[in-house]
Amino acid sequence: MQIDPRGPRFAAAITSAVLAVALITGSGPLLAGQALVYALGAFGGPQHSPYGWLFRLLVLPRLAPPSRTADERPLRFAQGVGLVFTAIGALGFFTGVPWLGLLTASFALAAAFLGAAFGYCLGCEIYPLVRHTRSRLGNGA
Repeated sequence: MQIDPRGPRFAAAITSAVLAVALITGSGPLLAGQALVYALGAFGGPQHSPYGWLFRLLVLPRLAPPSRTADERPLRFAQGVGLVFTAIGALGFFTGVPWLGLLTASFALAAAFLGAAFGYCLGCEIYPLVRHTRSRLGNGA
């Protein structure tokens, strides 16, 4: 499925804000909420993410049609990576290991900020490498 690439950048901006607040406050519930948002995007696609829904409802009607589209598969992979980092971080906060929450949430914030500020999706860039490696291992090479 093809998506408007401006949507993930919008979502990354909201994600950056949520992660920054989670880091400042040390909030496990907020980090767990962001993990849920990532899970919806990873398993259901951007159209099922709350931030994707906000983009379609509030932002997209005010924009011209996109000049290009993007494959959603790398974005779904990136959402899955974000899910892992935020879930581990939330677990760290909930179990009294705040350094784990701070560390993993910081990595997630760095990646989200790259997407928001520069349109650079770190997980999307890693996706082809993972696919290539998986296909090589699957072929016995």
